[in-house]
Amino acid sequence: MEKKLNNPLEWLNLMVSEPYYLFHFLAFFSYCVVRSSASLILSPQIIHHLFYREIQAILALAILASVKVVKEETWEAFIADMLFFAKLLLLVVSLMLDYQLALWYMVLFSVIYILSQQPAFPGLGSSSKLTPLQLETLLTEGSESRFWLVEFHAFCSSACIVASRCFPELSITYSNKKLSFGTVDLGLFPNAAEKFGISLSGGMSQLPTYILFENNAEVTRFPEWDFATKSSHPSVNKRIICKHFELDRRLLEYINSK
Repeated sequence: MEKKLNNPLEWLNLMVSEPYYLFHFLAFFSYCVVRSSASLILSPQIIHHLFYREIQAILALAILASVKVVKEETWEAFIADMLFFAKLLLLVVSLMLDYQLALWYMVLFSVIYILSQQPAFPGLGSSSKLTPLQLETLLTEGSESRFWLVEFHAFCSSACIVASRCFPELSITYSNKKLSFGTVDLGLFPNAAEKFGISLSGGMSQLPTYILFENNAEVTRFPEWDFATKSSHPSVNKRIICKHFELDRRLLEYINSK
């Protein structure tokens, strides 16, 4: 059973324990320290103008947050977008104080990007974490499930992190005796990618990839084989995955066959 974080202190502990969130918190908090020191040496006119711009930045971030919280399907995607916009606004405001301060923040955010990454959704839902060998054994030797829907991901890919909540939540709704869900981490098993027709070149731009197997045969996949002709990875969300693999139809067929 997945652990639910209902206590605010548990959420605070998660933020502090994750280097990605901790480093960003310290970076944004450092502006408050710099701002307090600058107010002692800057003229009242500059301070007033800076305060006006800070209010504008906060209002802009609040408006973006209200739009994104409705538009984005997962918290991982919402957090990624909001941190991106917050960093842009911080760079703009810090540029008004001193261009060197803005350059330091650019360097700082680059270091954070190198040293840490946004954590993926930790839950598995009703899906099974598989090695390539386990998956091959299930497909070739057979299992209780006729169909296997498998997500191939690597959590060094930001696209996989943003979409990491979709697959576990779908598995809770649609897994049954005929359809099972599994995940394979190609970050741990990169040599298995070629076997399943997935290219890891170009910064793992084909990930995440979802493949539906019937026994040992591939039925369909997302993104499809013509992905190489497209300039970017198709957006991944629960609605698209559900529609592409006809999960509603398969669930109804299973219920009616009981």
